[in-house]
Amino acid sequence: MTTHLLLALLIVVPLAAAVIALLLRRAPAVQPWVNLVSMISMAGLSVALLVRVSSAGIQATTFGGWPMPFGITLVADHLSVIMLLISSIMGVVLAIYAMGDMDPKRVKFGFYPFMNLLMVGIAGAFLTGDLFNLYVWFEVLLIASFVLMALGNTRAQLTANIKYVSINLVSSLIFLAGIGFIYGLTGSLNMAEVASILGDMEGASGIITTVSMLFLIAFGIKAAIFPLFYWLPASYHTPPPTIMALFAGLLTKVGVYAMIRVFTLLFNVQDGYTQTILLWIAGLTMVTGVLGAAAQTDFRRILSFHIVSQIGYMIMGLALFTPLALIGSIYYVVHNILAKSNLFLISGVTRHLQGTFTLKKLKGLYAHYPGLSILFLLSAFALAGFPPLSGFWGKLILGIAGLQAQEYIIVGVAFAVGIMTMFSMTKIWMYSFLPGGGADDDQPADRPDTVPPLAGNVRLLYVPIALVAVLIVGISLFIGPVYEVGNQAATELMNADLYIDAVLGHEDSIAQPAPGADLDGSAGGVHTR
Repeated sequence: MTTHLLLALLIVVPLAAAVIALLLRRAPAVQPWVNLVSMISMAGLSVALLVRVSSAGIQATTFGGWPMPFGITLVADHLSVIMLLISSIMGVVLAIYAMGDMDPKRVKFGFYPFMNLLMVGIAGAFLTGDLFNLYVWFEVLLIASFVLMALGNTRAQLTANIKYVSINLVSSLIFLAGIGFIYGLTGSLNMAEVASILGDMEGASGIITTVSMLFLIAFGIKAAIFPLFYWLPASYHTPPPTIMALFAGLLTKVGVYAMIRVFTLLFNVQDGYTQTILLWIAGLTMVTGVLGAAAQTDFRRILSFHIVSQIGYMIMGLALFTPLALIGSIYYVVHNILAKSNLFLISGVTRHLQGTFTLKKLKGLYAHYPGLSILFLLSAFALAGFPPLSGFWGKLILGIAGLQAQEYIIVGVAFAVGIMTMFSMTKIWMYSFLPGGGADDDQPADRPDTVPPLAGNVRLLYVPIALVAVLIVGISLFIGPVYEVGNQAATELMNADLYIDAVLGHEDSIAQPAPGADLDGSAGGVHTR
């Protein structure tokens, strides 16, 4: 299979599945299987692409019959393929979970078509080599997420969706403004060419740094960094568990990916000013997220605030901007997608079993469902960084990178937040799983002393949760191979010329002047190779 076809199929497959599922809206029993086949196909294609990139280097292609850099460009390096692979694996997990969790009403109103449309936007965002197309793919996944969040039409969902839509529209406008400034400066929106031009603009560091702040704000809103995160804990807890896990695992990580991409390829993190801002953002994101979680008494809200807290670790690696720190960020993204999504899935099972997400109304799950309890402990300990699970390795790599960079404060904050994360996980354990843990002395005994046996659809929910638990153990025990793939991604990120040469040197093409651009090589002109 050619690279051109491989890259195209990663977008075409979920798009075709979305169309097929929409056409089968009167056959709701068939839609879950179409969705599952789509997700498995994406996972297989992602594995094939990872093998291709690992053996042959960064892969790039264009569509529409235009030469580089004017065509619709798709690029796959180790970072984008890692993100694609873990996202498609979670797609498979959530496709199985949805079979036991998603109610007929939401299926009728388009859950499966819009889940696949969301995956189209995610795949496009990870693979695009063009800033404007990145904006387009963001809008595709945001439109899909708007619909998924509103499915069910409850008051809480609609209220949350208004907040979610409003702040993300602001983010999109800021992103679009940043794109406009970039085009005005370079005459191009191809990321490889923009990087090449900006690298030659020695006297324009001030304006470039200013423009980079627009991208920081736009992607920071999408990634839910401090102080732009308030929309996330106000909205992510309202949809069903399948959608909660989908959002928690993937949406904010697309924002993190975009930040890593533009601040390693286009903008200089180590200009002092940007690095200081990112370090402060990382620390404050960790602290505010974990403190918000500590104050909550709802299973979903605790996990929603911890999404914010964990984003801080990913930004920490970018702020330190060393090869080891970037390895830590990439590993932490993969770990967090698995651990955080699994905790949301487990919260869904507790809701099926006891009819609530409120900790004070939960109790005694350990005595009746020890398997579920073990799966919770595994995911919770991984999230908190309990050795030797995946969160420990992520924090250790980032901590060593911080010590090597002599950034002792952020290292201290990172490890303190890990301890506070354990407090939140312990609170969930005590209330939900221990006998009588959620009972208040003055609360009427309106809950049964025995937990009903598992229904058939609840038994199915165990399968994807167990699968993710196996993956968490896998990336914990086989840290060596995972570290090596992360090292290859970090090497490419630290050497932007590898990306630029792979794209602009594709098929020996030479960048031609953009329409209306100056030819003297000044700002607004086009760099030729």
